[in-house]
Amino acid sequence: MPLGRRLRYGMVGGGPGAFIGAVHRRAAALDGLAELVAGAFSSTAAKSQAQGRELHLDPARVYASYAEMADREAALPAERRIDFVSIVTPTHLHYPVARVFLERGFHVVCDKPMTTTLEDAESLRALVGAGTSVFALTHNYAGYPMVRQARALVRDGALGTIRKVVVEYAQDWLSAPIEEEGNKQASWRTDPAQAGISSSIADIGSHAEHLARYVTGLEPERLCADLTTFVPGRQLEDDANMLLHFAGGARGILYCSQVSTGEENALKLRVYGTEASVEWRQETPNTLALRRQGRPEEILKRANGYLAPASVRATRLPPGHPEGFLGAFANVYANAMRTMAARIAGETPDPLDLDFPTVDDGVRGVHFIHAAVRSGREGGWVDARYVAPAR
Repeated sequence: MPLGRRLRYGMVGGGPGAFIGAVHRRAAALDGLAELVAGAFSSTAAKSQAQGRELHLDPARVYASYAEMADREAALPAERRIDFVSIVTPTHLHYPVARVFLERGFHVVCDKPMTTTLEDAESLRALVGAGTSVFALTHNYAGYPMVRQARALVRDGALGTIRKVVVEYAQDWLSAPIEEEGNKQASWRTDPAQAGISSSIADIGSHAEHLARYVTGLEPERLCADLTTFVPGRQLEDDANMLLHFAGGARGILYCSQVSTGEENALKLRVYGTEASVEWRQETPNTLALRRQGRPEEILKRANGYLAPASVRATRLPPGHPEGFLGAFANVYANAMRTMAARIAGETPDPLDLDFPTVDDGVRGVHFIHAAVRSGREGGWVDARYVAPAR
């Protein structure tokens, strides 16, 4: 770390009963690059203070609201204030929280999807572009070593010209209306006021789309989506199936579902080129299958010297010692935090540290969600190309 110290960060969201906040805290702490010193963990002041006590924080730096936190942290001396904020709230709060901290010059790590509307996403993109803040989006599956190896193979031309991309993300946890039973995670994800226009696509389909785009470098140009709400009374879709046309002529299939009985967290990616194909599965993440016509299948394993530098860099343990979800999440944090530290120190970041999802990935993800929902509502193919407004 060029600063010679750990970064200081604050968290918005992640209070009592939250799932993803604890994941972010563990990921941020894994490499010893940052310490949590402040937070506005809940919209209820008492709950925020309770979470602060559990985390052994100074009560004076546990705030009743994110706005109070942004103002009071910005007023602290540079040697005390937070360097970045981690946003782990329901989606509808991502934009206002990110905006207020970006406007005060803080770096930002935000859970996905970035916003509920494309207008808000473009607004954040403009704010980041106009300042010096690092903005990282936690599409954590991009942090797996063998996902980075797959990306390197595509970039190096080992697969040839990409012809077909198949990505699926299947879960079953929303197979019953558990939001009606008070399940906190289900309640906000199925509520349009908090999740926006989509549930399944925004929650896990956005991960699938980002994974396919990250590995292949291909942008979707057109898509045709079939959206279904299987659970009676649910306001948003819980299952989606899409056909994709990518720039350059490749074709794709994306399936995301949270009512696929018996599935736990089955994110899978297959990429087929003219020379070879690769397959990666999140539930067995330490291997990558490489297949060539007429030749035996090769199984590439994490942490070996024959892998690309980006894959090796994302590995903490020797071969045979499995790594998984938290390590991948931590890789996104570590790269973003090392980039922040370099910026603060006035140094140029290591190119390998720039390998994390950014505000541009966030805008593309929100655009994809809206295009898929539009196709599902209107029926048929829609234009899925994202054209960034001039800055």
